[in-house]
Amino acid sequence: MKLLVFGKTGQVATELQRRLPAGVQAVFLGRDHADLADTASCAAAIADGRTEAVINAAAWTAVDKAESEEALASVVNGDAPTAMADACAKAQIPFLHISTDYVFSGQGDRPFRPEDPVAPLGAYGRSKLKGEEGVRAAGGQHLILRTSWVFSSHGANFVKTMLRLGRERDLLKVVADQHGGPTPASAIADALLLAVQAMKAGAPGGTHHFSGAPDASWADFAREIMTRAGLSCRIEGIPTRDYPTPAQRPLNSRLDCSALEAAFGIPRPDWRSGLDEVLKELAA
Repeated sequence: MKLLVFGKTGQVATELQRRLPAGVQAVFLGRDHADLADTASCAAAIADGRTEAVINAAAWTAVDKAESEEALASVVNGDAPTAMADACAKAQIPFLHISTDYVFSGQGDRPFRPEDPVAPLGAYGRSKLKGEEGVRAAGGQHLILRTSWVFSSHGANFVKTMLRLGRERDLLKVVADQHGGPTPASAIADALLLAVQAMKAGAPGGTHHFSGAPDASWADFAREIMTRAGLSCRIEGIPTRDYPTPAQRPLNSRLDCSALEAAFGIPRPDWRSGLDEVLKELAA
């Protein structure tokens, strides 16, 4: 199978490059070859007819910056995947797109199901929701995979930040009233590769959720990082109101992933095992 991936240096794109199975050839497009702010270039990369499926692993992920630059975030996260999905629909090939829990309101404590009403709290969530709506409207075979709290050994992420600060300080204050599923980028890559092969064989796509288990707070996640990394830094849980940010964060980022397992046989990954792998890789 010939695969085209938008994204080259991000967490999921990097893991996709490392985990391609035998028989799958992939071209990875970085910003120098496909700028998501230029939607026409994204569509053109697909329209040349040299790919059998497309994964969009590129996005605007600067949540706070989106508040002051929503127009650009909306193009990158909304218009670009819409253009990709339109091109894939015309070419009659599967399109797989990564989305986020930020499309929801973050209220309550029940895990959100794919069919639950959406109500993003800020610009980033609105931009990602626009992308989802455009992908569905294109009418082609597609998979929208909502995920959360992505981490890996590369790029900027919570694990690497905690490790750096944990080596410098004796105490860190970390938000304890936001809950979700930390998700290894490697597991997202594996899920996408399994799904795209199933879709090429005729499996339907749709909108699905995928996040790590068990659900935890950011403070819980930080404590596990310190323990498994052998750091003595103590974690003090604080409420979100004590850590103000330009963008409002959802308190509930829990995702019900049962539909994905039923459709594709892909279970939720244990993020603690994923964390061990990341720590081992960083230590090496």
